[in-house]
Amino acid sequence: MPGEHEGHRQRLRSRYRSEGLDGFEPHQVLELLLFYSNPRADTNPIAHRLLEHFGSLDAVLDASVEELMEVKGVGENTAVLLSLIPQAARRYLEAKNATDSLVAGLSDLGKYLLPRFVGRKKELLLIVSIDNKGRILSCDRLAEGEIGRVNVTKRAVIETVLRTKASRAVLAHNHPQGYAVPSQEDIDLTLQLRKSLREVGVDLIDHIIVANDDYVSMAASGYFLGT
Repeated sequence: MPGEHEGHRQRLRSRYRSEGLDGFEPHQVLELLLFYSNPRADTNPIAHRLLEHFGSLDAVLDASVEELMEVKGVGENTAVLLSLIPQAARRYLEAKNATDSLVAGLSDLGKYLLPRFVGRKKELLLIVSIDNKGRILSCDRLAEGEIGRVNVTKRAVIETVLRTKASRAVLAHNHPQGYAVPSQEDIDLTLQLRKSLREVGVDLIDHIIVANDDYVSMAASGYFLGT
């Protein structure tokens, strides 16, 4: 009955306003979200079907629009809304960790870089320009796709870093479906770019590989030794 559904919706909204989401079960988080794409339907069964289909709340939110629409009761409005959540979260976190941050070590780099890969389904290669005081000057996109197969030109990398007048730089890219372990292609690309940047007086101090909420430093792992 519409009255029943509306009462449930209002109770869930009121609970969120007073308590936040911390005490919510995964299906209740989805129910609350689905209120705004399903103004009249009972969203509880749809929330449960989504969790049964994908297995967890994060898997639901990481799914593509097309994958979400395979679930009974999920139309385009709902699918777009759900897929928007991690993208919006990434933009929020990027804004909270803007440039001018100071980098004193690997943990600072991880904190700065991890948010930039939230919700990404393709590999993305970034370069962070840093001055001699450890201040981040910019974070620029170099390529998107399969990094080992993307043509990242030496000229583009050098121009990007020199534009900021950086003295140091850090590469970062993600493995959306894998582990935070550099492939041979990652290693070859890194060493080539390190040599190219050194020729113009810029020190490539690290390459951070990200997978979900994990990351690995190539420099800390010994890949830069002897280069």
